[in-house]
Amino acid sequence: MADTAAKKSEKPKNPEKKPERKADHRSGKRPRRRLGRPPVWWPLPACAVLGLAAGGAYGVLKAPEYAATSYVVAVPDDTTEPATALGFAQAYARIATSSSTLAYAQPRAGITARELRTHVRAETSPESPMIAITGTSKSPAEAADIANAVADALSLSSNQAAKNTGVQLLLFNQAVAPTDPASPSAAISGAVGLCAGGLLGGLWLLARPGRARRPEEVAAAPAAGPVAEPVAEHVAEEYATLPAQGEPASAKEKESVR
Repeated sequence: MADTAAKKSEKPKNPEKKPERKADHRSGKRPRRRLGRPPVWWPLPACAVLGLAAGGAYGVLKAPEYAATSYVVAVPDDTTEPATALGFAQAYARIATSSSTLAYAQPRAGITARELRTHVRAETSPESPMIAITGTSKSPAEAADIANAVADALSLSSNQAAKNTGVQLLLFNQAVAPTDPASPSAAISGAVGLCAGGLLGGLWLLARPGRARRPEEVAAAPAAGPVAEPVAEHVAEEYATLPAQGEPASAKEKESVR
């Protein structure tokens, strides 16, 4: 009986305290990780990679282009000075791609005069009476035919007036079909695209607007309150020493004025 009475008299020390529940690690929920912001210089490698891909794709997808060059030289006769031949070489280089010259060259070139104009160019030097006529095409043989056709047409049209000008054009070297394309390869195109992309990325970094400050940077920056409070207190003290509007000045101030 005494034991049962003692058990009934006993009471729980903390009746309100409830047993703690252990965290259930089997729920499968994991805390989300906050992804950090990319570095400020990320446009530089991104633009470089895009430029590399674009340049490489251009070099691979574009068909190779070939170029062949023929040379004609302006030769003066016995009554003409060499300087005159140099001036006529400059003039004939300008009319090498004219409509009349291309009309003569069209039958041998095998393409229309409009297409021929876009596939031929003439160059000369101010120190030499030689004219370089270059034909371009996707076919090596066609590029050589274009250059030789225009060179022959220019020589024919200029020699008709050789009696009056004292200068005639002679074929110095015929164009031959090239073996290697003149257009850049995929590696060179990729390198050019890489440099161009890197340049654009660098310019974007220089010209980009100021970025917003991160929360941790704002928290790390010193607050302006402690610095501004002494200044405000000093101004308040000086303002308190001034007499209020309409208040008579003290006797000490009057004596100092006297």
